[in-house]
Amino acid sequence: MMLGRDQSGLRAASLTAVALVAFAANSLLCRLALGDEQIDAASYTSLRLLSGAATLWVILAFSGHSRSDKKGGSWVSAAMLFLYAAAFSFAYLTLDAGTGALILFGAVQATMILAGFIEGQRPHLLEWVGLVGAFAGLVYLVFPGISAPAPFGSLLMTVAGIAWGIYSLRGRGSGNPSAVTAANFARALPFAFVVSLLFLPDFQITVRGAWLAVASGAVASGMGYVVWYAALKGLTTTRAAVVQLSVPVLAAIGGVLFLAEAITHRLVLSSAIILGGIALAIWGRDYAARISVQTSDGEGELHDGYE
Repeated sequence: MMLGRDQSGLRAASLTAVALVAFAANSLLCRLALGDEQIDAASYTSLRLLSGAATLWVILAFSGHSRSDKKGGSWVSAAMLFLYAAAFSFAYLTLDAGTGALILFGAVQATMILAGFIEGQRPHLLEWVGLVGAFAGLVYLVFPGISAPAPFGSLLMTVAGIAWGIYSLRGRGSGNPSAVTAANFARALPFAFVVSLLFLPDFQITVRGAWLAVASGAVASGMGYVVWYAALKGLTTTRAAVVQLSVPVLAAIGGVLFLAEAITHRLVLSSAIILGGIALAIWGRDYAARISVQTSDGEGELHDGYE
């Protein structure tokens, strides 16, 4: 019994590690393609979504799902997915990989937490402290100065994070997340193609740029999401949120190793403040939930949900 639990835990940890590396790779691949001017941002977005949709549909076709399982998604969710992908690409015209991932992640988490507040969840004191700290770190990161990231790029990445947060919220409770994601990728394609037409004067693409976009869509996005959904089966909601704190760090390390990007004191300090604040907010939310359960069941036991 213990051996089975250990194997299950090892499987969840392995899948989680692979998924997080894939998510960080999205930032590296995009920055590598756009920073070296191998492809324009609109074409990168279209190829990423197209290859992601194709990969997900192939995975579904070989996974034994029925025809009805492959239906799902919505045009609103697809629009949010497209907005995330497009803003993400255009933001990386001016942002470093680590900085972009940090802004993206902060915006996603802020959106999710704000949605909970709107739905009636009242933040615990620790959540407030964490949220204020994370917001202060983000302000410090983008505040005008000698090492501040490009303002427009930062704004675009914030939009990307908000869009992804909304997309994630809309996908809660979906019966087959892989099928829903595949359908939304397919629905997002018309939006991407329209943007490609609008930016046709800026069109440029090399074989290397195309392959980087396909790698982002097929491997880092398509396969990455499938692996993440599998990993979520072995993670609590809190743990899933906390482990994502490593994505900006992985992206920053990858940027240094593969893109020769510099790690500034400003990025290090703001990363510590933002990620620490988010971690505190997540932990505070989980703590408040456990206290609520303890109070309601009256059994005097603390249910941490990690069993």
